[in-house]
Amino acid sequence: MPSKRPPVHGRQVRFALIGCGRIAQNHIQAVERHADRATLVAVCDTDPAALAAAVARTGARGFASLTELLAAQPELQADCVVLTTPSGLHPRQAIEAAAAGVDVMTEKPMATRWQDGLAMVKACDDAGVRLFVVKQNRRNPTLQLLKRAVAEGRFGRLYNVAVNVFWTRPQSYYDSADWRGTWEFDGGAFMNQASHYVDLLDWIVGPVESVMAYTGTLARNIEVEDSGVAALKWRNGAMGTVNVSMLTYPKNLEGSITLLGEKGSVRVGGLAVNEIQHWEFDAPHEMDALIQDASYQTTSVYGFGHPLYYDNVIRTLRGEAQPETDGREGLKSLELLIAMYMSARDGRRVNLPLSY
Repeated sequence: MPSKRPPVHGRQVRFALIGCGRIAQNHIQAVERHADRATLVAVCDTDPAALAAAVARTGARGFASLTELLAAQPELQADCVVLTTPSGLHPRQAIEAAAAGVDVMTEKPMATRWQDGLAMVKACDDAGVRLFVVKQNRRNPTLQLLKRAVAEGRFGRLYNVAVNVFWTRPQSYYDSADWRGTWEFDGGAFMNQASHYVDLLDWIVGPVESVMAYTGTLARNIEVEDSGVAALKWRNGAMGTVNVSMLTYPKNLEGSITLLGEKGSVRVGGLAVNEIQHWEFDAPHEMDALIQDASYQTTSVYGFGHPLYYDNVIRTLRGEAQPETDGREGLKSLELLIAMYMSARDGRRVNLPLSY
């Protein structure tokens, strides 16, 4: 939906960061990378220590709540509120920011419930503001190349897709904050840790027709699952699996996607889809020369996509581009995640789309 907010001209785009925890540091660094076009005017956290650290780090004004921050909007004049809070808080905070007439960027997952995701999109539509959903892994050069190979038909008909997320989240990770490992605020291995990988299933392969899933809490003392598997069928006939574990011994092992098609086979693996490990097609193409440059080293499962994601947001707010992942695009992976949980809970195949 078009935004009622005028494009930003002749000044920096002003961001306000809500939540100063683990992933917030990636956002702070991303804004700094674009200091010529963007600035952080406010930071917000309910934890005084986290807030003080963020204020000291950024020099931005500090607020104890989103409500307080929005009350200061006449002075701040923030263009976009960035939600890096617990996932279950995103819907209420997005709706509150939209009502104040501010564009919204939210970390993944955009919500933990399907109806909440729909409500976020509707609230932003009604207020005439934009809703951006962070999907920074789409900017990985490895996945950009894979997406291009699919789009240009190099695989022919796709037969099989396999996604593996074999990481480690010790009990201390879940114990580090009360909201972690809860249904309401966090979601489990599918919803939280594997969210970006579930996003690849629709973005790269296409619309999913149906899904069957199992989830289990095998070793951690949490409400949600630490392990899950799903079998999927796409509308184009391809079939595949998603295999997720947060119990990998002794450390993060693999984040991968493998595509098998009529005319090609590709595996993008490494710690976080950062290495093209197999790339073979029936006919050569100019993109084959880009394989080595696309792979990169990483010690972080977050990758390096946040600055690239911010570039698109900044250009969109300046009226120079269209959003790569807006609220409706974000709903696609949320819908698939919810279908997986429904299947695991009810012991049945769930067909897509879900009812709107």
